[in-house]
Amino acid sequence: MADAAAGDESAFRELYRAHVRAVYWIAYGLLGSPTDAEDVTQETFVTAWRKLPGFDLQGESLLPWLATICRFQASNRLRQRRRDRAHTADAADDTIPSTISVEDQVISAALAERITAEVGTLSDLDREIFRLCAAAGYSYQAAAEELGVSHAIVRNRLSRVRTRLRGAVKEASDV
Repeated sequence: MADAAAGDESAFRELYRAHVRAVYWIAYGLLGSPTDAEDVTQETFVTAWRKLPGFDLQGESLLPWLATICRFQASNRLRQRRRDRAHTADAADDTIPSTISVEDQVISAALAERITAEVGTLSDLDREIFRLCAAAGYSYQAAAEELGVSHAIVRNRLSRVRTRLRGAVKEASDV
């Protein structure tokens, strides 16, 4: 232990090999998940490596100290799980509608078909500009470089395409 505390990696490796199985089973018993137990075991030994130089061994074995570190790491993991579940549950409740409107789905599908049909009538360049900027999220400059045209061409053509699509959407909603 003294060699490991002095920074000797091979001595620490020996301590790791001697205690890793016991630490893993402590973590597994607390968490019930093999993946979390493996993570907590690694976190335990990382913490031990950092704290070992200032540690004063009371007794014959490092295992009680490692078990204490492991319990703290497992407690942190359990708290994180609870926070994650709480945030996930809150987010899901906010974004999932309580009912699904078949009428809205039909209207959305019809609207998507109308937009797709209108995009299909665009010139090849306009369709590519729309795909890059509106669908793939390219900036005007990035789309211009990709297509070998100027920034102004991309900006002006995309503006016209959007105006045209707005008109198609308005026509579809008037019907």
